[in-house]
Formats: sequence, structure tokens, C-alpha cells
Amino acid sequence: MTAHHHSRRAPHARALEAVTPSAPRALDRVLFRQRWQDVVFLHWPADPFEVAGLLPPGTFPDLSHGRTYVGLVFFRMRHLALGPLPPLPGVGAFDEVNVRLYSRDALGRRGVVFRSLDCDRLAPVAVARAAFGLPYRWSRTLSRWYGSRLLYRSRGRAGPRPTSQVWVDVTGRSVAPQPLDGFLTYRWGLHARLFERSYYLPNTHTPWTFQHCDLLDWDASVVAAAGLTPPTTQPVSVLYSPGVRVEFGLPAFLPPSP
Repeated sequence: MTAHHHSRRAPHARALEAVTPSAPRALDRVLFRQRWQDVVFLHWPADPFEVAGLLPPGTFPDLSHGRTYVGLVFFRMRHLALGPLPPLPGVGAFDEVNVRLYSRDALGRRGVVFRSLDCDRLAPVAVARAAFGLPYRWSRTLSRWYGSRLLYRSRGRAGPRPTSQVWVDVTGRSVAPQPLDGFLTYRWGLHARLFERSYYLPNTHTPWTFQHCDLLDWDASVVAAAGLTPPTTQPVSVLYSPGVRVEFGLPAFLPPSP
């Protein structure tokens, strides 16, 4: 699929949903639940034409003031559970690092598209790849606090073994999200592809709260491994959040592209 194809206006496109701190729609049913803890977001501007060629058919780059972004996101996954059941024993807690892009579809829904997701639990990797077509990769991941400093590190176990790292000093002082922060984090679903069809998976979560942090070091080699031009400058946005409780609903396939 070429960038030119994705850059065309979607036929009969509905109005684009607003960027809101709460989900614009309730879930009909909760498919699974989880908590994202100690979340660190790094973002850089990305070429919309490059991004367009990496999105599922029927989706388009989401823009803020004419720009789109690539995100490198680190967090601790906790309390993974199916529907109303208790958290899964043994596999419901792990560290994750993902590379994500920002998308919209013809129904006006904003979302994210994952280009890679690294985690150190093989069972979630296998299930997410088979059931949802998500590009999870079994990797060696580490997260550790050193006083107020938080370190994340990830390295693939096979093939080119891409790496990622972030090292931040969290001051604990609350900060209000800026408009760009909202565009990057107020996301109420993901777009992906399964069985040659694109789909949208909705989510809801508690409101984001952010704390000031200083970026000490980073390694975004995994961005190049995800098919994007690697960043060479400091990220334009660095965010830390203590975390949110998240629920995911049922997936819905997108209308076929003309």
C-alpha cells in the first residue's frame, strides 16, 4: 500500500472526533482490563507520507497543525484480566515498550497504530499476535527505580535485536497537559489488521495525570527497526504519568476500502 493511496481523502468521511480527556463513547462490553503504570512517552515529528505507508488500509495519518508524530512509550503492564475475571496469575504483569503512530478512519475515530511492542512475557506475545494481529515481540525488558530516577531498557531476543532505553528523573510535581500532550495521549482506540481486514479496538481509561520529569538519556534504535526514519534530535515531548486503569471493548472491522 503506497503513501499516495493512504493520503487520499476517505470517501463519505464523518466528522473527526474531538480530542477529549475522557472517552467519547462507552464500551458495549469489556473484553479485557489492565493497568498501565509508570508510563513514559517520548515523541518526535514524523513524515506524514512515510507514516501513511505504514498504516492499515482504511486509516490515515492523524495530524495536529499539519504534523504527525512517532511515539516511543515505556510502561509497566499490571493486572491484565479478561472481562470481569481476576487478573491472570503469572502472566498479568510485565514491562512493555512500544513504537506507535497516530491514525484516523473514515468514521472519524482517532486511534493509534502500533509498529512494534516489546515485552518479556512469551504468553501475552503469542496471544496478542494470534488473536489481534499486533506486532508483539518477545524481548528482554527491564524497569527499575533509583530513587526519583526511572530506567527502562529493552532489547530484542532474535534477529536484529533492536534496542530502546529511557532514563528520566521524576520530580513528582504535577503538570497540566498542553494541547500537543492531549493530542498524543487522549486516544480511545487502536487500529490494526487481522485476516486481511482493518479493525478498530476501542478503549476507555481513567484520566491521565502527569508529573514533571527531566530526560537524562534515551535510545530509540527500535524506531528504525519499526520501519521509520530514526530520530536524531531530542524528543519534542517528554511525559511521565503514574498510570491509568484501562478497559478494552470489542473490535469492529472497518468498511472495505474502495
